[in-house]
Amino acid sequence: MAKSARLGTRAVWAGEEEYLMQGATQVPVVHSVSFGYRDMDEWLQVALGKKNGHIYSRNTNPTVSVFEEKVRDLESAEAATSASTGMGIISSTLFALLSPGDRIVSVKDTYGGTNVIFTEFLPRFKIEVTLCDTTDHSQIESEVAKGCKVLYLESPTNPTIKIIDLERLAKAAHTVGAMVIVDNTFATPINQTPLELDADLVLHSATKFLGGHADALGGVICGRKDLIGQVYHYREINGATLHPMAAYLLLRGMKTLHLRIRQQNKSALRIARFLENHPAIERVFYPGLKSHEGYEIACRQMRGFGGVLSFMLKENSFEAVRRFLPRLRYCHPAANLGSVETIVGPPATTSHVECTAKERAAMGIPESLVRYSTGIEDTSDLIADIDQALKPFA
Repeated sequence: MAKSARLGTRAVWAGEEEYLMQGATQVPVVHSVSFGYRDMDEWLQVALGKKNGHIYSRNTNPTVSVFEEKVRDLESAEAATSASTGMGIISSTLFALLSPGDRIVSVKDTYGGTNVIFTEFLPRFKIEVTLCDTTDHSQIESEVAKGCKVLYLESPTNPTIKIIDLERLAKAAHTVGAMVIVDNTFATPINQTPLELDADLVLHSATKFLGGHADALGGVICGRKDLIGQVYHYREINGATLHPMAAYLLLRGMKTLHLRIRQQNKSALRIARFLENHPAIERVFYPGLKSHEGYEIACRQMRGFGGVLSFMLKENSFEAVRRFLPRLRYCHPAANLGSVETIVGPPATTSHVECTAKERAAMGIPESLVRYSTGIEDTSDLIADIDQALKPFA
């Protein structure tokens, strides 16, 4: 892939040409579990990783390799590997890179499943976890300065769309020899490339924006070759392998990634501005608003503000959310995001369903919060739909 090609072109072409077969214009779905070699020396070279090739699909697979290469190219990384789900790649990464006695510093606003790993699973393995106030950069720097193996960040955060200064905190982490991992699911490589902000690893729940059609689960991580090698080794033994059919669906979705993100960025910003002035809304969380505390950082490190926003109803209760959501016509009330269709839901049933109401409150997530993931529908229709749904609350 030519280095001069822009992101939209790379989203279509990166990684594909090597695996096109017999004149096909699309990458094949290779369902074969194993790959045969009549030359024993060649087989041994491939098995030892000294020659490119595939042995067994739990380890590597042609269709999966194309998906990994496409994301690697978009993130401008040295290497990439994948897993069957976003949580599969997050857990594989943390357990591959951390050992008993290590310390990890992160923030309170990570995705709910990630937070469960931090609060429930890692401590069982004698791994110390310190969670900081998400936008208190000085506190994070102070904790990092005490020493840690990993600094784990997420920006924008889920579901309150907070923004973290990735470059500033990466500098602090590298000062003490820590590696920096960034969950880039909400931004996508179209809007933000954390490796260019000095992160060591960047990961995605590919289920969301990368696939974009809510029909395939997957996770992927990119970054330094040595670190990716460790994650790959854990994942191949752990067995959380990305299925080739899922890889194909993710590849197909990624060809329109730049187009979808362009529309979703546009819609989310217009909807956020509309809601900011609506009498039924208490607060809007979207980094494209000048009122957002992370606006200046977002302008500096992002090319677009993303397709997800969240907002609080003035009637601050889960009961209000229960009445509001069914009134929306152009959306799926569902536990997902990043799809071509608009998807809406409260954290209590989506991002932080694993947490109690008390735990969500401690993270600054109100029960009246609504997470709104814009699809590619006409923006004016989405705004009109929200407006009619809010009429009883105004």
